[in-house]
Amino acid sequence: MPSNAQLAQSSAVQAKAARLERAGDLPGALAVYEAGLAASPNDVDLLAGLAALALRMGMPEASAGLWARVCEQAPDRLDAIDARAGALRAAGQFEHALALLGAALDAHPTDARLWNSLGVAHTDKGDAAGALACFEEALRLDGRLAAAAYNRGGALFDLGRLDEARTDFQRARKLARKPLDAVTIDFAEATRALAAGDLGAGWDAYEARLSRDWANPVVFTAPGRRWTPEAPLAGKRLLVLAEQGLGDEVMFANLLPDVLEALRPNGRLALAVEPRLVGLFQRSFPAADVSAHATEAANGRKRRFAPGLREAASIDLWTPMASLNRRFRRTVGDFPATAGYLRPDPERIAHWRAWLGTGPAVGLTWRSGNLLGVRRREYPPLELWTPLLRTPGIRLVNLQYGDCADELAAMSAAAGRPVDEPPGLDMRNDLDDLAALCCALDLVVSVPNATGALAGACGAPLLMLSGPVAWPRLGTPAYPWYPQAGCLAAPRYGEWEPVMARAAAFVAELAGAGQARAAAG
Repeated sequence: MPSNAQLAQSSAVQAKAARLERAGDLPGALAVYEAGLAASPNDVDLLAGLAALALRMGMPEASAGLWARVCEQAPDRLDAIDARAGALRAAGQFEHALALLGAALDAHPTDARLWNSLGVAHTDKGDAAGALACFEEALRLDGRLAAAAYNRGGALFDLGRLDEARTDFQRARKLARKPLDAVTIDFAEATRALAAGDLGAGWDAYEARLSRDWANPVVFTAPGRRWTPEAPLAGKRLLVLAEQGLGDEVMFANLLPDVLEALRPNGRLALAVEPRLVGLFQRSFPAADVSAHATEAANGRKRRFAPGLREAASIDLWTPMASLNRRFRRTVGDFPATAGYLRPDPERIAHWRAWLGTGPAVGLTWRSGNLLGVRRREYPPLELWTPLLRTPGIRLVNLQYGDCADELAAMSAAAGRPVDEPPGLDMRNDLDDLAALCCALDLVVSVPNATGALAGACGAPLLMLSGPVAWPRLGTPAYPWYPQAGCLAAPRYGEWEPVMARAAAFVAELAGAGQARAAAG
């Protein structure tokens, strides 16, 4: 039993760490917890605080281990079991999470929160039907559990039952008590509307991402007034701040040609983008003033601004990039039919074509850089790529960024020949040259990641491998952002075999066409 002095010391450590977390100083909070545990290594509350922080810092395995220590010392703490399962899910250890929650439910079969967590584990694994049954049991036990209603909506979304998902999101929104929960549900409803093809309502609701109640919110600072959809643009100087991930910046750039047209005859576009995209965007939009945006942490929030902006005092209006969809992409018919709004360097395209030589060449990218938790279900397992890899008459080229040496070796072994590495190309940082390589290839086969977005935006021949329901498809069978792209969607999560079989057949047709051209030539 801890003494009063020990309890006071533990409370002081927790309070100091919490202040640092709120200020965005996660490493500082980590150091405080570690110092506290050095003095009291079995303090359950400090272990729990450190476990939660570790997950927030992207260390799910460490978080799961810390929660296991909490559970050993306090086996009746259902919140610790729940949190440990969440860390295991984030680490991709779905079966372990399911077993842990199943054992807890054997002892506590009427705990709605545990049923909800079991459903989330099924969701992350890609078993939407199993998840749905768990969420229904959670709601039967506690009809006012907002998380279960929200999560059941997510499972229905995954099953393509979008009208039913909307009903559950509405129910969850009425039950939500915390501002973060409310804005999370609002954003889910935005993506549901977009997935259903209701673009007007979807983009309007998509503004929830800018709420100060959002987890890790980004605050934009810029000169001029915030643009609204009804504001006239003709003759104005507009600053557009790109946002979200790299792939989002590339995808949302689809609407910039329309923005430039709306600013005519005397308006001017200033554009702040991810630093790695500056060169490509300068070439693609020569009428715009393109610079790099920057992001800094302050008081627990991220602030995005445009430090390289020229003539800031002349800016009339500013906007985050995705907000422009509210005016320029309210229906699928608003998307241009012409492919390719980004322009790689023609000389670099020629360089890569010379390196590729004759015969069809196919570039491959199979995952994003984030494989935590639910993201894993979005990508076909590597072993299912084997029929495509073994297609004769095709040169295979690696387009996967990040540390992928082991995966690349496995794919080369499955292919029975090397998957070629583009010499001298840093695929994470030299995005302009990566775009040129994509345009030099006969085909890019990609999951929805930054490279796939880059290839699509540049008009490269693209085959996208997608999950069953993806909101960027905007209720269509493909991706309106990239009209030249084909799309193969899995019927359900975990059922990638038909997708990869069709992808292999598509590549075989490309190989056959190449052989026919060679014979004719």
